[in-house]
Amino acid sequence: MQTRLSCFSDTESSVENKDQPFEIKTESDSNDITEHPHDDKSTPYLCTVCYKQFTSKDNLNYHKRMHSAVKRDDMYSCTQCEKSYSSQRALSLHMNIHSGRYKCRECGKCCLDSSKLAVHRRSHSGEKPFECTVCGKRFTTSDNLVKHSRIHSGEKQYKCRVCDKAFSGSGHLNRHMRVHTGEKPYKCHVCDKAFSRSGDLNTHMRVHMGEKPYKCYLCDKAFTKSGDLNRHMRVHTGEKPYKCSLCDKSFGDSSNLQQHKRHVHSN
Repeated sequence: MQTRLSCFSDTESSVENKDQPFEIKTESDSNDITEHPHDDKSTPYLCTVCYKQFTSKDNLNYHKRMHSAVKRDDMYSCTQCEKSYSSQRALSLHMNIHSGRYKCRECGKCCLDSSKLAVHRRSHSGEKPFECTVCGKRFTTSDNLVKHSRIHSGEKQYKCRVCDKAFSGSGHLNRHMRVHTGEKPYKCHVCDKAFSRSGDLNTHMRVHMGEKPYKCYLCDKAFTKSGDLNRHMRVHTGEKPYKCSLCDKSFGDSSNLQQHKRHVHSN
């Protein structure tokens, strides 16, 4: 029996109920942080700044402090960077990153706590204990499995207020909103590049550091991204998961499939 590992984020989003099929209700002409009182207990309280959902008004009010433009006296500020938190507990977790208390021996990444580190280590070991019962795809965390299962169910409960796009996860919606705002909050301190996603910044930093933490155990090649390693492994396994819908050819890389369609099947 697999044990689910719970990890805390910098903003303590553990109060969210991400997996319930909520109906999101927003006020299209408002950009304020708004709670939505309700009679139906399944309807959440929604933060209209970051689109996170909460099951109670108290949790939403607790979350609001992070979006305050002026730091209040009851905010807990990090002495080593500019981040602030609404509780001492959240700040203590954040400080573990600066102290290196939970540091990965493989790549040097510092995590919030031991459970977060344990999940991160799976990116090096390749361990994926959570399997989809529909397609057999495996994942490092149960949360990722839950998000993946929405592909099969077609569930997309997070809707953009600007365009007609909808997403299966709140994180995907948050990243999508930066397409409209042009926001790139993650800046490289070595060069002038900025990114809309923290993961893209982390990957970019390996260019400066020359770091290639993802090593193939069958040959001597190493990669900066786990996705590159996964694609490389298909060279050894011969796996070709990307099948052409117009003929019987299969490919080990999605880009090769797209290229095949353009050159062979396109008019």
